[in-house]
Amino acid sequence: MLIRFILSLLLVLSTWNPTGYCYVDWFMAHFPAISAEVAFVGVVLLIGWALFLNATLAALGFFGILLATAFFGTLTWVLFDQGLMTAKNDVVTWVTLVVLSGILALGMSWGHVWRKLSGQVEVREDHHH
Repeated sequence: MLIRFILSLLLVLSTWNPTGYCYVDWFMAHFPAISAEVAFVGVVLLIGWALFLNATLAALGFFGILLATAFFGTLTWVLFDQGLMTAKNDVVTWVTLVVLSGILALGMSWGHVWRKLSGQVEVREDHHH
C-alpha cells in the first residue's frame, strides 16, 4: 500500500501543488502555444488519473469514496482541533493533496486491504452470458 500511496502522491503533486513546480503551472506558462512535451506529459498524467480514478471508483464505489473522504476529513479536523496542525503556510492545501492521494491509494489497494481485514477474497460473477 505504501508504494501505491507514493505513486498516487506523485500523480497528485505532479499535476498540481502550490509550489509552482507542477504540470498545471508548466501548462499555463506555455498556453496557448502548447509544445509536444507539454502535451505528452499531459497525456501521461491523464492516463495516470484515469487508472487511479477508475480503480478507486470500481473498488470503493461512490459511497466508499464518500466514506473515505469523510474519514480523512474528520481525521484532519481532529488534528487541527487538537493543535497538531495549523492553517498556516498552505498547510490546508498540502493536507488536502495528501488526503486525495490517500483516497486514491486506498482505492488502488482495496482488494489487498479487504483480504487482510476479512480473510475473504472477493469474487465477481459475470451475469452476462
